[in-house]
Amino acid sequence: MKIGNVIKFINARASDLDPALIERNIDSFVIDSREIKAGDLFFALSQPEYKNNGFNGEFDDATRFVRQAFESGAASAVVREDRFAEHRDDLAEFQNRLLFVDDSIKALQNLARSVYQQWAKPVVAVTGSAGKTTAKELTAHVLSASCFKVLRNIKNYNNGLGHPLTILNVVRDPNYDAAVLEMGMSTPMNEIRRLCSITPPDVAVVLNVLPVHVEHLGSIENVAKAKAELIEGMKPNGTAVLNADDPRVLAMASMARGNVITFGIDSAADVTASEIIFKRFGETEFMLTTPSGSAPVRFALNGRHNLSNALSAAAVGHIFGMTANDIAAALGSAAAPQQRGEVLHFAQGFTVINDSYNSNPDALLSMVHTLIDGSPEARRRIVVAGEMLELGDEAAAIHHRAGSDIAALDVHLLIGVRGMAQEMIAAAGSEKGRFAPDSDAAGEMLVPILSAGDVVLIKGSRGVRTEKVLDKILAKFELEKGASGTAGN
Repeated sequence: MKIGNVIKFINARASDLDPALIERNIDSFVIDSREIKAGDLFFALSQPEYKNNGFNGEFDDATRFVRQAFESGAASAVVREDRFAEHRDDLAEFQNRLLFVDDSIKALQNLARSVYQQWAKPVVAVTGSAGKTTAKELTAHVLSASCFKVLRNIKNYNNGLGHPLTILNVVRDPNYDAAVLEMGMSTPMNEIRRLCSITPPDVAVVLNVLPVHVEHLGSIENVAKAKAELIEGMKPNGTAVLNADDPRVLAMASMARGNVITFGIDSAADVTASEIIFKRFGETEFMLTTPSGSAPVRFALNGRHNLSNALSAAAVGHIFGMTANDIAAALGSAAAPQQRGEVLHFAQGFTVINDSYNSNPDALLSMVHTLIDGSPEARRRIVVAGEMLELGDEAAAIHHRAGSDIAALDVHLLIGVRGMAQEMIAAAGSEKGRFAPDSDAAGEMLVPILSAGDVVLIKGSRGVRTEKVLDKILAKFELEKGASGTAGN
């Protein structure tokens, strides 16, 4: 893409720009000056833009890194005009390489919108309070098996920065046939609506509505309204893919301006699973039924939540014309993302399920049930549960209830990690519960007591860093030869 087109798409002011740069081609767009390579376009973001675009917290003013970006080879940079004025002494020599805008984040999003409009391929958008990444990866995997070249967001690129950066990949490679994009939200600032304005979905998938981010949104009803922005933002002739097992999600059908297809395990739906058999971790069997027929599936992920994710992916596959047999074959070769139910079998005879990417009360209890269902012969079942974040004023009560619920199940030991996890341990009692102030301490508590026949679930939010517990285990013990982790959630 020529810089001249960038100027047009983001409505930049560039009267002082070196004329030689107008025809300069750009195919890489960067918001972190440390990642700059020769020829990149750097977007210098600053605190006012973060605040205006719904990002919580305090952020560096990247205008002070513009010099570093040019020293690393950037071709040009997008800068707020008022921030340039503040940093004029340092940046004056680069004025003929700068593109001036009022808001660098909106400029990035406007550029992505224009690129998407030129590309104009189908977009599948996935949201939900839990399981988004797994469902996104499974959906992309299913479509890829049908010879589609699929663009997907990586890491946690599901917000107002990661989403446009993902779309801008088609500048470098326009040959993608479709995009499967996870859309997240955590504030009441219409984040999903903004993402849909960049890439209106052809297919809009809503997985579930759970009490996540209520600290910022106030109630689960407000969470549902925020998730429903995906259905409101899809194209008029698009298709909503809705979880029939979640009443708040199913109610979104009335908002759809196009078609609706449902998936579910317990409720009547267009795409369903029956004859479900949970074997050992990493082995689930079920009969998949879609409007095009039925087929048996052998699935490498555990738990009803991941079965639901698989059904959402199957529904998308059906929309794209795949048969039940095609979808079953694709699901049979799938493995989900790292740290989302990753199953690790150790040579010493115990098993660890690493689910350290995210946590909320429903997801925690779901994974504990998965632990129990998948380990009928276990010597001991141990749960390492991190503090759950962004639960609002009811956080203490929610943690207490979670601890009580876990203690009532067939779990031998609950280790609560950090902060509010003390409430879980208080509810579980001293016979079943132990508290660790951080994840390092939890690992040091767990490692000495592990033995053959144990099955351990490690579940936590990214902020608690419960993956450090697994690091302690890996430092002491060896994995089975030839073993590889499969993942869930």
